[in-house]
Amino acid sequence: METPVRIARVQTFPLFLSKEEADNSYAGDSAIAHRGYMIKPPWRSLYSPGYETLLVKVETDDGLMGWGEALAPVAPEVVAAIVDHLLTPLIIGEDPRAVRVLWHRMTESMRERGHLQGHQADAMAAVDIALWDLWGRATGLSVSELAGGRFAETLPAYVSGIRGTDDGERAEGAVKLADAGVRRIKLHLGTDIATDLATFDAVRAAHPDLHLALDAHWTYRLGEARALGRELDERRAWFFEAPLAPEDVEGHRDIAAAISTPVAVGEAMRSRFEFADWLQRRAAGVIQPDIGRTGITEGLAIAALGNAFHAPVAPHHSAAFGVAMAAGVHVAAASPALLAFEYQPVTLPVANRILTTPLEVTPDGSFVVPRQPGLGVEVDEDVVREFVRHPRL
Repeated sequence: METPVRIARVQTFPLFLSKEEADNSYAGDSAIAHRGYMIKPPWRSLYSPGYETLLVKVETDDGLMGWGEALAPVAPEVVAAIVDHLLTPLIIGEDPRAVRVLWHRMTESMRERGHLQGHQADAMAAVDIALWDLWGRATGLSVSELAGGRFAETLPAYVSGIRGTDDGERAEGAVKLADAGVRRIKLHLGTDIATDLATFDAVRAAHPDLHLALDAHWTYRLGEARALGRELDERRAWFFEAPLAPEDVEGHRDIAAAISTPVAVGEAMRSRFEFADWLQRRAAGVIQPDIGRTGITEGLAIAALGNAFHAPVAPHHSAAFGVAMAAGVHVAAASPALLAFEYQPVTLPVANRILTTPLEVTPDGSFVVPRQPGLGVEVDEDVVREFVRHPRL
């Protein structure tokens, strides 16, 4: 791509898919009105009744385009407003190949106001991913090639969450996954020590060869988390994710020092500065950046930081769609310290819903790294526009 090619337009697409729409069985548009959020005890965060995200399209004056996505599982119109009003004016008219320069400009624009976090960071992530996609399309190289190359063509992944109304159903689900070749599973728990251990033990008994991790979703207090961690040591757990409130760095450091099971954190963090603090304090043994929240530029920096501290990288991924998932896969492929990539089988069909070139996962739950230019996925804009969400009045 030769200068004077410049960024000419940035478009935002806040999306909402109801559960019925995601399952391809919903007819009509009334679901858009059902947008009340909910909390699912024992977890404390707001959740959407459907699937929500923000897509961003960046176009140049010669017709090239790149797609980005923010992990915006609630109120994506908030992130869209930041892109429209604060970030777009910073990049319009600029050379889209200057990805790192533009990332620096965006981060500096609100840095002294504490906005390297939250919705501002999510918005920057979406724009950054779009710029990398555009850069790759312009050069004919994939994002992982632009980042210096792939360490693997197929990425190890772990299945995140097993559906079931009781431990017996969860154990049966684990056996089905194991029969398909899956060997790494994370349980979404955090109720209380006895209940969590009962579920862990039921799944482990169903298939003893599994690498089994426990995600507590930030629900425990220090003493409880330490006691649970020691029980997990006895059970040779793979890792112990998010045991305490995400702001309690010292508490996580205390747990990490008290148990041998690695403490995993990262989905609540946005920048290398946050991760550096945790790593310097030895508060995390596994780091989990979400590229839909960090962007590719910062995600690569975080992965390199983890490697410098000998902390494996296991990128987080939850309810984002195929663009953010592809970005995470490329960062994971370019990371020498990759442990595994998070994979939720129930969200993959939703993620692929907006793509004409879907992401591929092998039967054992491993991600195939796209080799086409940019992110290596094609967005179906007609489908995207079907699910554009209009802001609340």
